[in-house]
Amino acid sequence: MKEPKFVAFSTQKGGAGKTTLTVTMASYLYYCMGLKIIVVDCDYPQYSINDMREREKMLLELSPAFKKTFSDTLLRTKLKPFPVLVCPPEEAMKKVRELIEEGEDVDIVFFDLPGTVNNRGVVNVVNCMDMVVVPIAADNVVLESSLAFALKLQEWLTTGRSQIKGLYMLWNMMDAREKTDLYDRYEKLFEELGLATLRTKVPDTKKYRREGSETLERAVFRSTVMPPDKTLLKGTRLTELADEILKILKD
Repeated sequence: MKEPKFVAFSTQKGGAGKTTLTVTMASYLYYCMGLKIIVVDCDYPQYSINDMREREKMLLELSPAFKKTFSDTLLRTKLKPFPVLVCPPEEAMKKVRELIEEGEDVDIVFFDLPGTVNNRGVVNVVNCMDMVVVPIAADNVVLESSLAFALKLQEWLTTGRSQIKGLYMLWNMMDAREKTDLYDRYEKLFEELGLATLRTKVPDTKKYRREGSETLERAVFRSTVMPPDKTLLKGTRLTELADEILKILKD
């Protein structure tokens, strides 16, 4: 039985894009690249990914266009929607281990965690990660909060209190109008603090917010039951981010 990789896009600042990154990355790797994926939604109490899955189940009944796109995807990929486990953080690893022991073939498990490191259940899950990606944006509030979060995880690593194998900062929702030297200055600061930064920078684009709708017939990018529409991939940097993450997990 192979051991899956555990990955979390995680930060304590709401609105940094961790849930969107989790969904789009999981869907791309599963539906487009054929990797076996499980998503664990332990972002109590909102459980955003599970809510998305439930909305999409409803859309399959209410929207002919959404149902047709889903059916076409199922016919092409032969892949049923990936599992979404819903549980509080303190139960997350137990549920994942039970699924694996039952014979579920899994390559990567993505965890959507609450935005706090003061909860023992969250701490225990984070400590099991092969890779923690901290989304950051060129906004002082987001930067300060996400940096504080990353430094706390780094402190656990350096003091031997954590088994995290890789901790990375990720520029998310990057505004093309921002001067590149701003990002360079912050990356230099991260380097001085001993924090690695992923090369891929995810742009601020509305594509990442395009979900299915009962009344709106258009291509879908953020979904748990189908892949990001390939016509929308250009300019999102999702494929580049996936390649970079897979390379790190493989090394």
